[in-house]
Amino acid sequence: MQIIEDEDNEAQGARPYLLKPTYPEINYLTSPKGIKTWLYTVDHKRIGIMYLFATMLFFTIGGIFALVVRLHLLSPADLTHPENALMMPKTYNQLFTLHGAIMIFLFIIPSIPAVLGNIILPLQLGAKDVAFPKLNLASWYIYVVGAIFLVSSLITGAADTGWTFYTPYSTTTNTSVISSTFGVFILGFSSIFTGLNFIVTIHKLRAPGLTWFKLPLFVWALYATSLIQILATPVVGITLVLLILERAFGIGIFDPAMGGDPVLYQHFFWFYSHPAVYIMILPGMGIISEVISAFSHKKIFGYKPIAFSSVAIALLGFLVWGHHMFTSGQSDIAVMVFSFMTFLVGIPSGIKVFNWMSTLYKGSISFDVPMLYALAFLSLFSIGGLTGMFLGSLSVDIHLHDTYFVVAHFHYVMMGGTVMAFLAGLHYWWPKIWGRMYNEIWGLIAAAFIFIGFNMTFFVQFILGTKGMPRRYYTYLDQYQPLHAFSTVGSWILGVGFIIMAVYLIYSLFKGPAVGKNPWGALTLEWTTASPPPTENFEKTPVLPYGPYDYDQVLIENDQIVLVNQKGYAIRTTQDEKGDGVKKKESEPTATK
Repeated sequence: MQIIEDEDNEAQGARPYLLKPTYPEINYLTSPKGIKTWLYTVDHKRIGIMYLFATMLFFTIGGIFALVVRLHLLSPADLTHPENALMMPKTYNQLFTLHGAIMIFLFIIPSIPAVLGNIILPLQLGAKDVAFPKLNLASWYIYVVGAIFLVSSLITGAADTGWTFYTPYSTTTNTSVISSTFGVFILGFSSIFTGLNFIVTIHKLRAPGLTWFKLPLFVWALYATSLIQILATPVVGITLVLLILERAFGIGIFDPAMGGDPVLYQHFFWFYSHPAVYIMILPGMGIISEVISAFSHKKIFGYKPIAFSSVAIALLGFLVWGHHMFTSGQSDIAVMVFSFMTFLVGIPSGIKVFNWMSTLYKGSISFDVPMLYALAFLSLFSIGGLTGMFLGSLSVDIHLHDTYFVVAHFHYVMMGGTVMAFLAGLHYWWPKIWGRMYNEIWGLIAAAFIFIGFNMTFFVQFILGTKGMPRRYYTYLDQYQPLHAFSTVGSWILGVGFIIMAVYLIYSLFKGPAVGKNPWGALTLEWTTASPPPTENFEKTPVLPYGPYDYDQVLIENDQIVLVNQKGYAIRTTQDEKGDGVKKKESEPTATK
């Protein structure tokens, strides 16, 4: 293969390629053709693409609601003349409820497993598809039905309870709580089916030689996530059914007047919803492991501790739900136990962060767009995790509970963690999914806008919370106005960043330069097949002769394997001057310069 510089790509700001590849005419996107083939497809990649467009739609809707809420909070509302404000109090409650419910249940929970997991997991395992392709398609349609029920409440009178649907208010309000909670109940089946599919796929469909400790860490993260999806999701499903029955028939499960207990609902809800936080963050951690190793061109530090810490987080996540309820009147012993378990669950997360930092140390780092989002994840998630320790301490939580400090902490974990990781993975696997590269200069600009806008929006909310600003309030005291205004301006910058990203990604689908099999020089199996892959994923059953992070032994150049000696020099075979034979020559690998 000859080396050809792509001047057009370079002029547009795209990464210069070692190869001038052509776009494969036959691939999973083009064969078979027709809308029916997409609606009835059992190809895991096409199902992942359908999830991608759906989740991006709901992310856009939820984001617009957030921008409207922040615009309303630009200045305090006049309670004596609420008609002069941007919206009425009830509308405000409905908007932040829909923002939370859509972002949590329709975007963050399914985004990485259902989108990137569906597309990439079988490719990383060397499999032709997931274990149960028809169940995979069924999970997609169940997701659509659940989303319709949840979003339809916009027309029938959106719930105004907050995304947690706390009793007793959720059983007495005259809004569409039943349709919203029933939508979430249906969405739970989609999550369970996806988790079941992934576990069986990982156990049964690995390529020859792909042992458990040769699996990519993204696979380990999806495995741990799937365990939580199967074990925890039925709990929230049953809880929401009880809420629906309570609201429809007044059977007294959560109503104190009938011998019920409203706090019981919180126990049931958070027993699922705190593990759900790890459903959201664990797959993102798997992405960060892939990206940091690939763009550091270095073997991942502490492979087994990172892998086992994913499983540890999954298990410990079931034991910490009570820290959401420190102000609900728990016993002193329960408070101490939940506080201790909250600190304990931080250990496996810390193991991951320090191992990622060790991988970066002395690595030959390429600051491409996926790597920028991975580095953003490291800083933002660390802030989110640290502030979680504050909230896990009873004496501090009593003051900060239900303030903007909690809002900021939650967004630093969910958006600073999960969303940043999703963006890193989306940009990392974008050329593999579509066979085309986005404009890297615009990618860097969008990343800067998103990082700056996010911190402007949410960091000041830590300050608001420590000063006593309650969350979910329609208006506020004048003393909080400067910080609220600063946060609102930050949300505009954040929104501009996402608009830029949407434009260059969509543009790349039509005008982006074609890429080869492996534009990043990564070592996992998905980079050994065409971009975009054929319908059957691989032309023949792949065999991986090296580990997924053996950058100290293997280098990919021109989509070809080059061995690396102990000094870090590439060993290439070249013709001697007479052309009589072949000799080995050591030279510095181009990818590590």
